[in-house]
Amino acid sequence: MLIKAPYLLFLGEAPDALAAKTSIGVAQWRPEKCVGQLRLPGCKADAGFPDMDVAAAAKAGAKTMIVGVVNRGGVVSKAWSDVLIGALAAGLDLASGLHNKLADVPEIAAAARKYGRTLFDVRHPDREFPIATGARRPGKRVLTVGTDCSIGKMYTSLALEKEMRAQGLKATFRATGQTGILIAGGGWSIDAIVSDFVAGAVETLAPANSPDHWDVIEGQGSLFHASYAGVTLALIHGSQPDALVMCHEPGRAHMRGLPHYKLPKIEDCIAANVAHARLTNPKAKCIGISLNTSKMAAKPAERAIKSLADRLGMPVCDPSRGGVAALVKKLAKMK
Repeated sequence: MLIKAPYLLFLGEAPDALAAKTSIGVAQWRPEKCVGQLRLPGCKADAGFPDMDVAAAAKAGAKTMIVGVVNRGGVVSKAWSDVLIGALAAGLDLASGLHNKLADVPEIAAAARKYGRTLFDVRHPDREFPIATGARRPGKRVLTVGTDCSIGKMYTSLALEKEMRAQGLKATFRATGQTGILIAGGGWSIDAIVSDFVAGAVETLAPANSPDHWDVIEGQGSLFHASYAGVTLALIHGSQPDALVMCHEPGRAHMRGLPHYKLPKIEDCIAANVAHARLTNPKAKCIGISLNTSKMAAKPAERAIKSLADRLGMPVCDPSRGGVAALVKKLAKMK
């Protein structure tokens, strides 16, 4: 799916920034694609763009309104109906990463037909996928993996793409989750694809390319997470990665949502991910660590980064503190 820019960011009545993380993520990583934000009364989130209604957004050139707010259950709220239908009437498409589909809301689907607009339910793929073959294909690929879920894989992937382009490398971010898709304007939400076809979908997402082009593939889950290891394994095999970047948060006591599972040792996690990656790319290797130190003060974070780099003998970066230039330097040297 290819979502047309520029965007109007819909934040609804989000009570905080976390509830509007999708709109805020798009604003942070693709500000050049945004023209404004639309907030309902009571909204306490802010994506940093001018507030405007759908008519003003259309006049400013907006092509799509991003429904970038989440609520309990991930549903399209009835309180949003007038605004969403108004956006369609003003000539905007709608794109949403919510669990239930815009297309399944009768009045919104009817309005889209009436005004000739497109509804993008990005969590739900709009095509079928092949079974993966594992056949070698040209081009280079780097995949972010993690010791756990929700640990910074999307953020790291976007930071890598940005730094690679700044250093003159050819790089494309390949989104595998709903927020990443809305940032990139395309991709596949891997968690909504039937398991037999996930690796094939990733082969389609990151196809053959020129030898000097890098696909930066957004990772999902963790091989050590009892709930989501399967999707991680399919991503690894379908990505056929030349390089892996391990994402980790120091101080986590247990796997997210699983207090009875401790976080694995990072060395064990690196070894397992590399071993599985070598099924489809025998030369795959881990080139460095992306450390999420967001819950640490500056000095302890600095010490944690240096300590882990000394222990592992590879670059360790925090994308939000010092950037990922050291990781990109390693990628640039790969033949």
